[in-house]
Amino acid sequence: MYLARFSYSVLPVNRDRAMTMIEREVKAAQDKKLNARLLVPLTRGRDGASLQFEFEVPSLDEFERFREHGLGSDEATENWMHAFSEVLTCPPEVELLRIA
Repeated sequence: MYLARFSYSVLPVNRDRAMTMIEREVKAAQDKKLNARLLVPLTRGRDGASLQFEFEVPSLDEFERFREHGLGSDEATENWMHAFSEVLTCPPEVELLRIA
């Protein structure tokens, strides 16, 4: 089992829009029967992420499938990624962790 975590940095003015977009991502993962959640850090370092999204996957292949087709079609996922990139202050950090 693996845990994929995406850390996003957004300006405070874009926080609500970013949360709405991440909630859409969480719902898409849950619709695919993946354990997923939006994390809102209460404390963080100087350059720490504003918001995080994580989900569990049984294999790395499943992780890649979700990244490419997570919101349905390739086009829907691509459109979501493009719209979300407008509120990000830098590219997202992606961590893959193996659950022991």
